[in-house]
Amino acid sequence: MKLATFKFGRQEKIGLVHQGDTRLFDLAAAAQLGGSASPAFASMLALIDAGDAALDQAAKIFDKHGKDEKLSVAVSGAEILAPVPEPRQMRDGMSFPLHILQAPRGQLKLAARAKGDMAELARIDAEPLGELPEVYRKQPIYYITNRFSVRGTNTTVKWPRYSQVMDYELEFGIITKNKGANISAAKAKDHIFGYTIFNDFSARDAQHIEMEGRLGPAKGKSFDGGNVMGPWIVTPDEIGDPYKLKMEARVNGESRCQGISDGMLFSFEEIIAHVTRDETLMPGEFIGSGTVGNGCGLELGWYLEHGDSIELEVEKIGILKNRVERQ
Repeated sequence: MKLATFKFGRQEKIGLVHQGDTRLFDLAAAAQLGGSASPAFASMLALIDAGDAALDQAAKIFDKHGKDEKLSVAVSGAEILAPVPEPRQMRDGMSFPLHILQAPRGQLKLAARAKGDMAELARIDAEPLGELPEVYRKQPIYYITNRFSVRGTNTTVKWPRYSQVMDYELEFGIITKNKGANISAAKAKDHIFGYTIFNDFSARDAQHIEMEGRLGPAKGKSFDGGNVMGPWIVTPDEIGDPYKLKMEARVNGESRCQGISDGMLFSFEEIIAHVTRDETLMPGEFIGSGTVGNGCGLELGWYLEHGDSIELEVEKIGILKNRVERQ
């Protein structure tokens, strides 16, 4: 099942995505028509909170009323919001080894370019990548970001005025369900509501300063509209193996990288187990995978410009599309 949050007219709704990702079935309207109005269809968080029974009800309602054209709207005619416009928490990880190795070198090269130090730039380029720091194999590493700065597909991300270097990041992630603590990795699948795409827009120059201070990222990541997810949530039964999905980033239609969700140092199930050690996981949280190898300009030395259009595509989920503009 693919589930979206969308705005049609002035109303915010949740819908079931169908007909090859071209139509949105209004679950609340359909339930009301069938005489089974439910508070579970008021929002995505309400649906998540209502549990598997609400998903079963949604499937039955669609089976019964899905062919009623009056209950669906075109995806192209609606404003697609982030599937969870205000997640209850947002955590983003560092899971892909190639990105972990290349990102710090990218930050050093960025600093060298800013100083015009071509000798230092050449020295960094000549160095081998080295070994993965052991800490990344010991436990999942993640940070908590601003859950109020979330936007959806087709939005324009306003470049923060304090930054000169804007970047994208190709990621995917999970939305959680079923409140719990001290969850084992073996039982963590019971806490995955579904999967979505994440573009962790980054002000790299601001982030570089923060990381030198050994805290953060903060302003390097948390600016209005900088956490983009969508276009919708896909439930696990439609994903199959989430660690074999093809991933691609395109800028202005040109492919910047192609990857696969294989090779995460820790699975989402293992990340949930780590997060919930003496800490309660809430339904409706977002947990990001971290950037796939070569999935950002920092690694490639190829940053965004004013007016660029960015598309992140993840197999079986869809395409997340945004534009960046300087203010």
